[in-house]
Amino acid sequence: MSINYEKELNPAQLEAVMHGNGPALIVAGAGSGKTRTLVYRVARLVESGVEPSSILLLTFTRRAAEEMLSRAAALLDSRCASVEGGTFHSMANKGLRMYGSEIDIPPDFTILDRADSEDIISWARKDLGLNRRELRFPKKSTLMGAFSQAVNRREELEALVERQSPHLKRFLGDMKRVRTLYEEHKKKNALLDYDDLLEYFLELLRRVEWVRLALNTRYSHVLVDEFQDTNPSQSEAVMYLAGEAQNVVVVGDDSQSIYSFRGARFKNIIDFPLRFPHTRIIKLERNYRSTQPILDAANRIISEAKEKYTKCLYTVRTDGSPPVIWSAENEHHQSVLVANEIEHLIEGDYHPEDIAVLFRGSHHSFDLEVELTNRDLSFVKYGGIKFLEAAHIKDVVSHLRLPANPLDFFSWQRVLLLLDGVGLKRATQAIQCVRESGMGYRALATMPKMGSRPGVKALVQLFEDLSQIRGNPRQQVERVCAYYNPILIEKYDDHPKRARHLEELMSLAERFTRLSDFLAEVTLEPPQSDAHLHGPGGALTLSTIHSAKGLEWKAVFVIWVAEQWFPHSLVGEDSEEMEEERRLLYVAATRAEERLYFSYPRIWYKHGEGLIDVHASRFLRSLDGGAPYDCKRHGIVSASKQRESSPRHPALSDGPGIRATNSLTGKRIRHRTFGVGVVVAEQGEDKIMAHFDEKGLVTLKLAYAPIEILD
Repeated sequence: MSINYEKELNPAQLEAVMHGNGPALIVAGAGSGKTRTLVYRVARLVESGVEPSSILLLTFTRRAAEEMLSRAAALLDSRCASVEGGTFHSMANKGLRMYGSEIDIPPDFTILDRADSEDIISWARKDLGLNRRELRFPKKSTLMGAFSQAVNRREELEALVERQSPHLKRFLGDMKRVRTLYEEHKKKNALLDYDDLLEYFLELLRRVEWVRLALNTRYSHVLVDEFQDTNPSQSEAVMYLAGEAQNVVVVGDDSQSIYSFRGARFKNIIDFPLRFPHTRIIKLERNYRSTQPILDAANRIISEAKEKYTKCLYTVRTDGSPPVIWSAENEHHQSVLVANEIEHLIEGDYHPEDIAVLFRGSHHSFDLEVELTNRDLSFVKYGGIKFLEAAHIKDVVSHLRLPANPLDFFSWQRVLLLLDGVGLKRATQAIQCVRESGMGYRALATMPKMGSRPGVKALVQLFEDLSQIRGNPRQQVERVCAYYNPILIEKYDDHPKRARHLEELMSLAERFTRLSDFLAEVTLEPPQSDAHLHGPGGALTLSTIHSAKGLEWKAVFVIWVAEQWFPHSLVGEDSEEMEEERRLLYVAATRAEERLYFSYPRIWYKHGEGLIDVHASRFLRSLDGGAPYDCKRHGIVSASKQRESSPRHPALSDGPGIRATNSLTGKRIRHRTFGVGVVVAEQGEDKIMAHFDEKGLVTLKLAYAPIEILD
């Protein structure tokens, strides 16, 4: 099968797909078809003769990698299914299983999820005597969050606490003691948490040259999706995986970097050309999602960002309603305005599932939720726990883990505490007996008083049965679920719904031939539960903006776009956090296809202070007037042939907050070899990047480039 790339792709996408060897950064604006571009690039590499198994595609979810490779196979042929795709964590897991012994990591380690880690920290708190109520010592989730952020941000715990939680400084010494005990327990029991996977994998790449060279030999091309969301360790790992050949292509949008609280580093995508000096920068700016008035608003919002890859979203969908800004009397009036408009849209051509209400913090929607409920408008709210974090799923997985790693203390504890008459003290004694007897799980049957219990006998029989059906994960999961079902019915009132979740787990196990692979997969990338059930006729979506990234709706409402709320009151005036707040609103705006609404209340009741005045967010100031946004007037020109495709907007006078870019950016030039083009960006003081009508993107050194400025 031969693909007509010129027909299927726009000029910028085509340039990205046809890029040969060497590093490239694809700056993909919102709705610009980045996934399509990656899919076609995978197909193009395979079609050009690159061995599929030597292509590594790194994404942030397993599902994204599977979908891309499935689409590539449908485009070309089944060879694309042999491309190695997965998450950074799955790559690290695989590398450590194969080569981890080089840095003293045993190949049969167990992966801890967040809840497992918190259980160990809870034990450490108790062991150190820090769980006394009068101490008011931080909770296990707070401690785990701090430890994880310190690792992901490469920040000392002291600095992190000082910056984020200064009220916890008095506990810092004891927090370090808990962390030390946590690390010692993991090492002693062959346990790795999510952060360990990346950090140990990076240590492996740094320290062991032959392993690094082996991976460089295996992977001739590296592709990375959502590069703006990488943390420092992931970015450094990409550098090592690229090797000397540097055949690395990363895709991302600096304007959608909004996950610093997870450790994502905005500078990774900004500094990529510095880390790879010969990087080719390709910009995808044609938007296939929104109308031009919505894109004008998004362009205005992001135009004031202090540091960015200059770009301008455009579309051929020039018609459409301009965004609306509502200044409501109070919070409830805001809810009424939003609910009224939602009802109006539904009475027209919109379905409930076409509509979303977005907000910075989940508590911002509480009043609106009451209003929608009173009007019998069904809605789902996103931000629930992940599938594996549900207690009943963790119970089943704990049973499956133990045959592979009988040293897993907390899995034993979880399993034994499910049995009638077994408390924490007796469970601890049983675990010690299992570890010291050399008999494994069979030692449970020999324990006085405990071994004769029906529950213990059933558990021992379960492990006997599992030992007989090794090599068939689905049957093993089915056996555990059959054992667990009576416990499920006894423990939960909503056991029918939870039983359906167990069916999902069994279905997932069908795809695996080894239990260890299945357990690694569900721990690294838990499948999503269908916990949000739509009412009759569908349901509205209520979501934090962070949860909405990557999604789209015909109509989007963004509420509480007010100073102190958005941006948040704790964000410093001239800080990186303030820049991320701006990007967060940009992400919200670019979720809308046809209609976009911003709202805020003018007054708000604050406990202890009474009614206080509320002001519109500073990010909305540049939207006043609603005139079309002229990219060329503000020094922004598309890297593709925007002049031929995008609408012609009347020029704007300079408004507050709209800064002109460097002097040459946006100017038309003539080169005696390449012809007429437009300067897209300036790189330092002596280089420019220009887009020529025939040649495309070219980097020129001003000291030698024979150019003539035409305007």
